[in-house]
Amino acid sequence: MSTAMLRMYISFGAMVLMFVAIGLIFLSRYKFKNKFLRGITAALAYLSVITSGLIIFYIVMSGPTMS
Repeated sequence: MSTAMLRMYISFGAMVLMFVAIGLIFLSRYKFKNKFLRGITAALAYLSVITSGLIIFYIVMSGPTMS
């Protein structure tokens, strides 16, 4: 597998993490009434947003590939 394809799949994984964060925030804000469960899901959502942002930042800032 070439480096460019690997970076593409990693960026797709980061996008999936962003969609997971959207779902977790929805659950946290509108579905859960328990404050502990709301806090856990919100923390996981924000952690996934931060992780996906760092992944995308790395992919974009690492520049183009030769292959």
